[in-house]
Amino acid sequence: MKDVPDELLKQFIEACHDAARRGLVRCSSGNMSLRIGEDRMLVTATRSWMGRLSAEDVVVCSIGEQRALNGIKPSAEIGIHAGILEARPDVNVAMHFQTPFASTLACRKVEDINYYVIPEIPFYIGPVAQIPYFSPGSKELAEAVTEAMREHDMVVMSNHGQATVARDFDHAIQNAEFFELACQIIVQGAGKVTPMCSDAAEQLLAMRRDASSSGA
Repeated sequence: MKDVPDELLKQFIEACHDAARRGLVRCSSGNMSLRIGEDRMLVTATRSWMGRLSAEDVVVCSIGEQRALNGIKPSAEIGIHAGILEARPDVNVAMHFQTPFASTLACRKVEDINYYVIPEIPFYIGPVAQIPYFSPGSKELAEAVTEAMREHDMVVMSNHGQATVARDFDHAIQNAEFFELACQIIVQGAGKVTPMCSDAAEQLLAMRRDASSSGA
């Protein structure tokens, strides 16, 4: 692919395959992006299956103009990816995923779900945002996710799925895995799960802030 190092393209494809192997996406659901320069990103192509992604399914896009630069049609959620990467210069990877338990909670009319049932949520992910339902691929959805992601690393899209961001692929996939685990505990606990005490959660959040400020 022109102007994209082969190793970088390989890493992107392998990360998409890894996310699919872990059950973070189903068939053509879900999409991923990677910042590759000041105003460019790689993103999965429209209707592509992350589990069998090939180089022909990878789109080079302008972040600012939200358009393809290599003639391949990008994911309908290009607005989400471009918006996030433009608003969050501290992250390089954005991923939209749909896992069973997390999506179950995204479809419930439950306010103020406490996801801090395991230490990994406050430490690796932090506060979780939730936005109302907007049509997939719409400008309204992209704007809502982008705005929520300014202060969060995980956004729940009601009746749709989730989006997470990180500096690299491993952390993004780990965010999705840990979030799904927490949601599984909450769903299977059927209202009997006790979240972490506020002091313990705040201590982990403070450790997360310290690690972030030091670049760790």
